[in-house]
Amino acid sequence: MSASAVLPISSPASTEFASLSFEEKLDRFAEVAVRVGLNLRAGQELLISAPLEALPLVRRITEHAYKAGALLVTSFYGDDPSVLARYKYADDASFDHAAQWMADAMAAAFRSGAARLAIAGANPALLAKEDPAKISRANIAASKAGKPAMELITKHAINWSIVAAATPEWAKLVFPGEDVDVAVARLWDAIFLASRVTGGDPVAEWKRHGQSLKKRVDLLNEKRFYALRFKAKDGAGSVTTDLTVGLADDHLWAGGGGEAGNGVFCNPNIPTEECFTTPHKDRVDGFVRASKPLSHQGTLIENITCRFEGGRITSATATAGEDVLNRLISTDDGARRLGEVALVPHSSPISQSGVLFWNTLFDENAASHIALGQAYATCLIGGEKMSSDELTALGANSSLIHVDWMIGSGTMDVDGIAKNGTAEPLMRSGEWV
Repeated sequence: MSASAVLPISSPASTEFASLSFEEKLDRFAEVAVRVGLNLRAGQELLISAPLEALPLVRRITEHAYKAGALLVTSFYGDDPSVLARYKYADDASFDHAAQWMADAMAAAFRSGAARLAIAGANPALLAKEDPAKISRANIAASKAGKPAMELITKHAINWSIVAAATPEWAKLVFPGEDVDVAVARLWDAIFLASRVTGGDPVAEWKRHGQSLKKRVDLLNEKRFYALRFKAKDGAGSVTTDLTVGLADDHLWAGGGGEAGNGVFCNPNIPTEECFTTPHKDRVDGFVRASKPLSHQGTLIENITCRFEGGRITSATATAGEDVLNRLISTDDGARRLGEVALVPHSSPISQSGVLFWNTLFDENAASHIALGQAYATCLIGGEKMSSDELTALGANSSLIHVDWMIGSGTMDVDGIAKNGTAEPLMRSGEWV
């Protein structure tokens, strides 16, 4: 089946987009990354991280950043074969080490006002055949080194964003059986569509989309629910999820763009379809089954099932990648608790595209989801100005990790639960009531 058959382009504006050359489409995407994702300000520095294969997109983004008045653009590149070389040849001590100097430099750049752009696109299955113990140790070392920078991100102190670039290994996983060139072209089409750059005026489209998300967020904030209850069944009618997620005291819902601590309005995720908030780390109970695979640090984890008691995971299984999953949730105590809960309708454009991206940036916007680990301080009233102890007192979780995984589906019902126990329908069969 052709890419256009999977992801139809039918509106007049989209027909115009389809007539553009790939270079023109990439340029439009780069402009959205700078103007919508980052809303880069004149005089700001910009730090970009990307896979080597994303170099053409990085160059376009760099051009638009300088046109927007960037003081300096600095790019860092990742290379999958070099990552694999470490697992094949490095001494064992390597896996407990991270480039602290680089992490410190990035944190220093953010404190001085630099913006941050990450470009996703590494092979989701890169480390599938590597030692899970080494993967876990390397991830923990990197998380510890990057914690000061990560705290600035989770407190939304700076304008930052994530976009994606189609790469050969990723494309072959998303579209197996296709020639690599065809697979890459189809993945780019899917990225452009999901990222809302196919219309006549993508910047205006993002403004409309943001306003729509804000209306939903405002409604949820007015409700002040004490908890959310998720229920879902499989095709045979068996209950696969029955999970109650308590919400943190003074929680705030967010979605789409928002103003960072430096006063710049940005859109952290492109694409985004979610409304999300902070759970209470001690008030999560029940069981839940993932509705999509999780790609984590080069490992694919499939069919996750977890049970929570008193906010903490007491058992976790998976049909693939279970060892990596259990090592992940053993990173620290907070890794077994939730730092985010998000609602996404099953009718979201990404879900309806029928494409499984094997990439959390996209797949989390196809389904309601939860995240293990660190909470976002900005999802608490006044949270960005609070100390760690103050955040903890309200129920916000603290951890070296923040990993989203998808639980929503077309069979999921969600209720908002008031403090007195009264339930109000929020979603039925995956759609907003």
